[in-house]
Amino acid sequence: MHRHGYQGTKFGRERDQREALLKSLAEALIIHGAIVTTLPKAKAVVPYVEKLITKAKKGDLHNRRQIIAALQTVHAAHHLVDEIAPKLGNRNSGHLRVVRQDNRRGDNAAMARVSFVDDLQVAPVAQPAAQKTAAKQHHDEASQAQGAHVSAKPKAANAKATDRHLSHKPAVQVRKSGER
Repeated sequence: MHRHGYQGTKFGRERDQREALLKSLAEALIIHGAIVTTLPKAKAVVPYVEKLITKAKKGDLHNRRQIIAALQTVHAAHHLVDEIAPKLGNRNSGHLRVVRQDNRRGDNAAMARVSFVDDLQVAPVAQPAAQKTAAKQHHDEASQAQGAHVSAKPKAANAKATDRHLSHKPAVQVRKSGER
């Protein structure tokens, strides 16, 4: 059998299932920043997401709508366009890396981690805390003092509630003979 004309792998799925698989892998990668999947799936999702990143950098309405159509949720599309694409502005391509990992224990499948090359986790700038007024500080101290002597009783009631919660089986009712 010749191999000419075969574009991509089928993953043992039909066309719509393959498209749904790529959409869900791309969305997980965009939302979480990295995913661990099998090596063939990782190699398939990288060009898919690279094309979405290129469209997200343009950021116009047409490209945004194409990204929404290519992902499963609008939230992931907005996250890509508004938060991820501006951080990747200095790089033209090669935004993702595929790192091989140990084989999966159950079926010995080759696994890989797909992640962004650039660090997307920028430390948030700490804003100075607002100064509390004297009246507000006095009110906070008074409410803490009241809460100190009242809090002993609810803890015991809370313990009973957690015990009931932990026993997930209802109490068995004993029936007398002849009852239904």
